[in-house]
Amino acid sequence: MVLLLQYTLLFASVLILVALGGCFSEHSGVINLGLEGIMVMGALGGALTLKYIDPSLPKIIIVLAVLLISVLCGAVYSMLLAFACINFKADQTLVGTALNLLAAAAATVIAKSINIIEDPNNVSSTVQYVEAKKALVVSIGKFQFNWFMLIAFLALVCAYMVLYKTRFGLRLMACGEHPQAADSVGINVYTMRWAGVLISGMLAGVGGIVYITAGVSEWKFENGVAGFGFLALAVMIFGQWKPVNIGLAALLFGFFRALSNVYSGFDFLAALNIPGSVYNMMPYIISLIVLAFTSANSRAPKAEGIPYDKGSR
Repeated sequence: MVLLLQYTLLFASVLILVALGGCFSEHSGVINLGLEGIMVMGALGGALTLKYIDPSLPKIIIVLAVLLISVLCGAVYSMLLAFACINFKADQTLVGTALNLLAAAAATVIAKSINIIEDPNNVSSTVQYVEAKKALVVSIGKFQFNWFMLIAFLALVCAYMVLYKTRFGLRLMACGEHPQAADSVGINVYTMRWAGVLISGMLAGVGGIVYITAGVSEWKFENGVAGFGFLALAVMIFGQWKPVNIGLAALLFGFFRALSNVYSGFDFLAALNIPGSVYNMMPYIISLIVLAFTSANSRAPKAEGIPYDKGSR
């Protein structure tokens, strides 16, 4: 039961961070289908930081270094989406899809190149971070508290405050609802959309490193992040683009994802002899079912996915 709670909170933290990233981007009017790719790049940056950082450093330094590099990698990679979709008004769906494909290939090449430089016989895309990863967790009895759980909770609170209690948040949402009206009162729509996409990249980058460090001490980047970016989009839609609802939806999806890690520890589940692959598929099956029944009532930002042309009214 402790392990189930631990993994539920950990996977929910990933979904919260990435779904909030999608939320900021879409509230600004840009659909970020590249969350999966941004997660991969954030995970790569964080994993390499864990690989090369001195594990004897204070834990807080290690956590902050990993957090900073993941944020930077996610933000830099998301700039490709912002530049293509905001400045050049490219199709947001196609650009996001391209970024997902590019990230998996680029991360694999980078990881393999680093391994070959260190050992010519090692052509794997695996990055190991055994010792430094210990700095991310604190044992509380049998429960392993991960500092990223706290970061995800703080991100959830901050997202709510920023979107609904600040001038910046209200302007951001105005650009996703009616950018022409926002522009008419002096709001720079292009700047706000850039901000939304960059915030999206920062949060998704952190979500990537949280995902690959959940329970393992190495990651093979050929595997990407197993569709978690798309699962986060489902969480965002189910949560109706609202931070509090996203947090609750993330707990639901995180619970079903956690089952695939711990089902063998429950006698009644083990007795069913259901293959582990079925439990791995469960969150995605649940997302299809949930979206099938709720998407008709979803209210996305009205101007999302529509490139803004300052000359149109």
